[in-house]
Amino acid sequence: MDGILNINKSSGPTSFAVVARVRKLTGESKAGHGGTLDPLASGVLPVFLGRATRLAEYLMEYRKTYCARVMLGITTDSYDAEGTVTVVKGASAITRDIIENALDAFRGEISQTPPEYSAIKQNGQPLYKLAREGRQVVVQSRLVTIYRLDLLNFTRPVLELEIECSKGTYIRSLAHALGQALGCGAHMSGLVRTAYGPFDINQAISLDQLEATVADGSWHSVVQPMDSVLSLWPQVVLSDEQVEMACCGGIFTLPPIPANLLCLRAYDSNGIFVAILEYDSVAGAWHPKKVFRG
Repeated sequence: MDGILNINKSSGPTSFAVVARVRKLTGESKAGHGGTLDPLASGVLPVFLGRATRLAEYLMEYRKTYCARVMLGITTDSYDAEGTVTVVKGASAITRDIIENALDAFRGEISQTPPEYSAIKQNGQPLYKLAREGRQVVVQSRLVTIYRLDLLNFTRPVLELEIECSKGTYIRSLAHALGQALGCGAHMSGLVRTAYGPFDINQAISLDQLEATVADGSWHSVVQPMDSVLSLWPQVVLSDEQVEMACCGGIFTLPPIPANLLCLRAYDSNGIFVAILEYDSVAGAWHPKKVFRG
């Protein structure tokens, strides 16, 4: 089976555990997830099966949308509810207007410092492992983009945010930094990923729903085509000759295409996904980067 399962991960299991259960349920040994969700987080977790695992890397470039719950007045070392409380401070003076004003600083391109308790690696070791061992952790700031940041609700001391962001964004760090800006401290107490590129939570299925479809033999019907991860890309239909050239690693020209396009998804005349094409500016032609036909 070559395709993608849009899994609605529940809070609790790791992303790896979700993939392990998918493997066990479906009998598909070749599987992997796109975009790790922390155990506390829930929501969209695409699981790639078979040859679709070769496309997982392209998911990383898409925007993500989250709904986050932030608890004011309590700071933790992990920036979320699973960490050790480090500071407790009243948030009674915080109003909705104060929060709205503070959020302005977190929109657009911002410099963000990931939490020490994260999967980012230092000298080959995850930071969370080094932190738990009491070893020195060096966390480098990074530039991320917050495309949209909306305050959905505020019932002191809890606020709810909707965030649309770029890859590499830590919502835990955003919650922590917002708490510091408000002067009362904060941590992320809940997180749901509602969209990741072309995958939306409204079309996602739970592991229990997947199990039910396996039991009645219909699970193949919930597997999305492997090229669905590229559905936001421009596409091109190749001639039979070009298909053969692509499958053999050859290069060929295409009708004029906007200069900023460097990659395309290519299909044959029957609508079958053939390859990812990459533009070679030196040769002035296209060549296959990854071939999926055959």
